[in-house]
Amino acid sequence: MHTLAQIGFQQSYTYFTWRNSKQELTEYLTELSGEAAAYMRPNFFANTPDILHEFLQQGGRPAFELRAVLAATLSPAWGIYSGYELCENTALRKGSEEYLDSEKYQLRPRDWAAAEREGRTITPLITRLNAVRRENPALRQLRDLHFHHADQDAVIAYSKRSGSNTVLVVVNLDPHHTQEATVSLDMPQLGLDWHESVPVRDELTGETYHWGRANYVRLEPGTRPAHILTVLRPSTPQIGGSPTK
Repeated sequence: MHTLAQIGFQQSYTYFTWRNSKQELTEYLTELSGEAAAYMRPNFFANTPDILHEFLQQGGRPAFELRAVLAATLSPAWGIYSGYELCENTALRKGSEEYLDSEKYQLRPRDWAAAEREGRTITPLITRLNAVRRENPALRQLRDLHFHHADQDAVIAYSKRSGSNTVLVVVNLDPHHTQEATVSLDMPQLGLDWHESVPVRDELTGETYHWGRANYVRLEPGTRPAHILTVLRPSTPQIGGSPTK
């Protein structure tokens, strides 16, 4: 892919579909946002007509939600294959990444209105993710990505900055279990001093918190899979994070 991009095929497909752990995602995004960003324009597809990853097959709706959040916030360009909104995850056979009812071979009419009425769709989440991307230019950049420490392997944290726009994202990578972690922010990467705290707004829920250098998070699959936090303005020194319940 690097060679193809260097000779002119810059709008590139990627290996995002097969990068699921925190280590895999961190290493891959560090590669893409480094020197490769000079010649690659990566597309993060959560699925394709040919690829239904085991992670989606086994993770159900929570897996579809968290992968959509990752794709929409990590890459300037992202996409999904029709049916992703309905969390279609039946494979052709065990061990296969092919869809059982692939649209490569047939027409697949879907009753989108019925799915919405019955709550069988994640379309509202996808709509919100696209709105957040439009409202935050930092999410449409690649080179401004910075990872922050989370003391739990199933929780990944990263930020993006573009001018005065700063976005923090924390995602539970485990579609089966609630995860709790402390997220330690690299404050200078956010344009802040180590002692500062800032009010942040969760763009998925509308809730507002104060975040500082160390922040507690609790992320539950299907209910609160992630935080997408926009930094509002500097405030007073304080330690913050997700509300406890």
